[in-house]
Amino acid sequence: MTLKVDETERGPWTVLCITGELDLITSPEIRRRVHDAVAAGRHALVLDLSQVFFCDSSGVGVLIAARRLVRSCGGGLRIVLPARGADDGSHVNRVLAALGVRRLFEIYPDVASAVEDRTRTLSA
Repeated sequence: MTLKVDETERGPWTVLCITGELDLITSPEIRRRVHDAVAAGRHALVLDLSQVFFCDSSGVGVLIAARRLVRSCGGGLRIVLPARGADDGSHVNRVLAALGVRRLFEIYPDVASAVEDRTRTLSA
């Protein structure tokens, strides 16, 4: 499966919609896209992972590094996972929870919620 990344702007937020696998082979592309956005001055990022069906430790590492980078610039990173998370089979949600790092991220059920400043994150 090839990785597909669509980038859009939603108000102050840059949304990267990722489709495919987030693994050792594809993680460098996600890292590059996050770095490019930050270098361009876009420090409010949403990573839509609702179409990611596999994530390994290198994928988790990229998510943690993205969080660190964005926060170092005074920005924000939000993650989109399916509304019911692990209950509806979100592999990424299960991996983040199993590794104990899900609590590090602001998780939203969809992009619309993630870009709306007044919404609350899903509980960890």
